[in-house]
Amino acid sequence: MARVMSRKLGIDRTSGKRLLVPLLVTAGLLLTGCSAIADKNSDQAKSSASVSKSKRMSQEELLASVRGGSYLDYPQAAQFIAEMKAEGFDESYLRKVLGEAKRQTSILKAISRPAERSLNWGEYRNIFIEPKRISQGVKFWKENRDSLLNAEAKYGVPAEIIVAIIGVETRYGRITGSYRVVDALATLGFDYPRRSAFFLGQLKEYLHLVQEEKLDFTALKGSYAGAMGYGQFIPSSYRNFAVDFDLDGQRDIWSNKTDAIGSVANYFAEHHWKSGEPVISPVNFAKEADDSWFSVGRKGLIPKVTLAEWRERGVTPELTLSDEGKAILMRLTIGEDQQYWLGLHNFYVITRYNHSKLYAMAVYRLSEQIKSAYEQSLVKTDVTH
Repeated sequence: MARVMSRKLGIDRTSGKRLLVPLLVTAGLLLTGCSAIADKNSDQAKSSASVSKSKRMSQEELLASVRGGSYLDYPQAAQFIAEMKAEGFDESYLRKVLGEAKRQTSILKAISRPAERSLNWGEYRNIFIEPKRISQGVKFWKENRDSLLNAEAKYGVPAEIIVAIIGVETRYGRITGSYRVVDALATLGFDYPRRSAFFLGQLKEYLHLVQEEKLDFTALKGSYAGAMGYGQFIPSSYRNFAVDFDLDGQRDIWSNKTDAIGSVANYFAEHHWKSGEPVISPVNFAKEADDSWFSVGRKGLIPKVTLAEWRERGVTPELTLSDEGKAILMRLTIGEDQQYWLGLHNFYVITRYNHSKLYAMAVYRLSEQIKSAYEQSLVKTDVTH
């Protein structure tokens, strides 16, 4: 069983980097509804792709064999219409929706494509925490200063966290998706059996959404998975968390930056963000740490161990934290080194946006960089004036 060195580790307080013999570990990547990650081609990925090519083709052929002229021809259509009629929709409207929805083969290819090897923290970090995204974040903050101040005051969520989320998801609205949402959800709901129940559920939420907001169901665009707007909300998230932050009578997360900012902040508030509390803490190890203590997978994101219990195990946070608080222990790979962190309650809240500790760490670290650059830009402005 792999173990961590049994003496106190020398860890940089700002980077969390352990300065001893490195251990190599691979961290999983789960990224849903975010702006596209640049492809990381490797010999291993190419080999994997060639091995799985026949499987992909057979799956596509299987899907092709059940496709009719429109979604009205699908066996599931009758059940979908019946369920939505029970929720108050007119059958003629539902038939119009399913008749209008267009199957997008590119979506099926994208979602069926085998995942390449998991990225580690260093690789993941380099995608999202880079100078251009930071400078664009500072610009977004300055352009939307009042809305961010108001959101922070109302919801208790720091402006830099809101900005970082929008930066990671869509590069501040630059990459919000080009698929019609109705096409994306119908394609995955009817033509992707593995997640059919989920996406048909989101199609239902979408129809409620456009009815409530008095929108044209063909007009809205988003990602290939049906995520929408600056913050990439899926329809159920929109209905539960989107807000009309500028009080103009509509919750517009597609073109209204103020609503998008308020909606992201509300999402975090509704998931119990604790204002003024830290997100992560570097750690020291007073004795051996068992491999089973480290966070793995989605279930490993849920904080269950109290800080008092971590201290009893010899895992000591460098921040002053309450014994009653809970945290997860993380080991992240960067280059040939390891970083060790405790992910606290607010870290868990970030993972509610995307169920990945790498995502949450990227958002938080990007937020720090954006805040620092923003504050420095204000100092420069004061000096010049």
